[in-house]
Amino acid sequence: MPTSVTDQPKPGFSQRFLGLVRGYWCSEHKWRVRLMTLALLVLTMGQVVVPVLINLWSERLFDALEQRSMDGFLMMIGAVGLIILFNIVIVTLHMQVKRRLQFGWRQWLTTTLLDDWLTRGRHHQITYLPGDHDNPDGRIAEDIRIATEMAVDLAHSLTYCILLLISFTNILWMLSGAPEVTVAGVTITVPGYLLYIALLYAAAGTTIAMVVGNPLVKAVNRRQGLEASFRFGLARVRENAPAIALLHGESEERRRLCDLLGGVRSGWNGQTRALTHMMVFSATYSVLSASFPILVAAPRFISGAISLGMLMQTAQAFQQTVAALSWPIDNLARAAEWKASVERVLSLQDALARLDREVGGEGTARITVDRSDQEHSLSFRNVSVAEPDGHIVITPFDLEVLPGERVLISGDPGAAVRLFRAVARVWPWGHGRIALPAHTRVFFMPERPYLPRGSLRAALSYPVGPEKVTDAQAAAALSRVGLGELIHRLDEELAWDEELAVAEKQRLGFARLLVRRPDWIFIEDATDALDPVSEEEMLRLLDEEFPKATLLTIGSHLSLEAHHKRKVVLERINGAVRLVETTPEPAANA
Repeated sequence: MPTSVTDQPKPGFSQRFLGLVRGYWCSEHKWRVRLMTLALLVLTMGQVVVPVLINLWSERLFDALEQRSMDGFLMMIGAVGLIILFNIVIVTLHMQVKRRLQFGWRQWLTTTLLDDWLTRGRHHQITYLPGDHDNPDGRIAEDIRIATEMAVDLAHSLTYCILLLISFTNILWMLSGAPEVTVAGVTITVPGYLLYIALLYAAAGTTIAMVVGNPLVKAVNRRQGLEASFRFGLARVRENAPAIALLHGESEERRRLCDLLGGVRSGWNGQTRALTHMMVFSATYSVLSASFPILVAAPRFISGAISLGMLMQTAQAFQQTVAALSWPIDNLARAAEWKASVERVLSLQDALARLDREVGGEGTARITVDRSDQEHSLSFRNVSVAEPDGHIVITPFDLEVLPGERVLISGDPGAAVRLFRAVARVWPWGHGRIALPAHTRVFFMPERPYLPRGSLRAALSYPVGPEKVTDAQAAAALSRVGLGELIHRLDEELAWDEELAVAEKQRLGFARLLVRRPDWIFIEDATDALDPVSEEEMLRLLDEEFPKATLLTIGSHLSLEAHHKRKVVLERINGAVRLVETTPEPAANA
């Protein structure tokens, strides 16, 4: 596909993820974020102190038991109570700081991505770009949550394991002593031998786990993509429930959703197979990890070189060392899920960045839309409209619409809609310049008005807040468009998009027009669901309420021509559309 952006070498995963990290830790709240990070590190160090204390406590407890010392035993009971109290404080504070950091990062990244996605029509434009950026809603809602929460969890657990390893490496070295080994008559001293055994044991386990668990990474990534497609399919059914019900399309939707669920099942089974192989190894490794340290240290106890307390302390130190070294094994599945979510977030971010470059015209021409004090009309200068892949939709043309003119645009509906979107700055593909007068109020009325969930007043005032519309304004607008029966329901909160019929929604679109009072009005087939009488009422409303406003209307109904002085026809010839200006037909009853 032709592209306006020069392909650049793609940075590696780590570099791209660090960009997400730097963004939050260098944001406007950076000092608060950094203080929370420092507090989390200090509390993690406090968490590491607990197993060290338990290790020392264990030695003294078993020595007291071996010596049958009641005083020592009671002292250890008091000591464990203090350790528990210390652990409660550390764990509670750690959880609060960690969760605050996690949600703060999620909120920042979500807000940042929403700002990029919901700006200047990007949420609409990105659907025309190829690439892995489907289901942006799922990526923003779910993948950002996983990417941020798991990143902090994994970073914490890795830091904890590193600190644990440092602490118990020293303990295990001291507990190993320096046993002598005689080989071929030569006596060799092996200080810290238990540490070497632990390192070899953990290295062997990690290597096997990485080999066995590698298919799990691919399985998790595949399943997440299939789950996202299934969620998107369900959301589409919910959003289009009235149309599906009217067409009795439930069986087809069930079939389609069952097919998507079949894909989810396939992904689930693939992950189950990968997890089964991983669990076979984990089950063996976990049991062996509990018994192996005692078996390794037992000969020194049997020989009388160490006490029972030192034996248990050695076994615990060995277990903690191996546990710290086993971080890759314990977190492989979670790391795979986290990486898959980060990749999905980065793919959406990359697509939005690419879209920004394309819209900015990097490497090629784009349609520019300006507002200027020097302009007094809507002018198109050498404008051509294209598809994102470069295919020309409307061949180059010049056109000028003077203030107060009424222009009907008919012919190819797809080309006409793209032309309107170009004026609205949400369709940049093509070239040329579109100029509008500065300080004018512009209103675009789509074929089906978008009605957000909430009160009818909020739907009427959209996209500004409901507080901007008074009771008198709302009542006058609704009465004028024939929706007076809804006045008493202004502050009733419903799914109005489902509550109102299509014709009522189109009337509500005209009520919005009355509330906004624009200077330039662009209408896109906004009367096609109305009966002829109602359509004529709405067209007369435009003539009476907005006699000085400029009106551009997309439509093919003959009744529209009587309310417009100019007519532009978009004729399709040889796969492209050209603009031809004609004279509207006079009204039949004129």
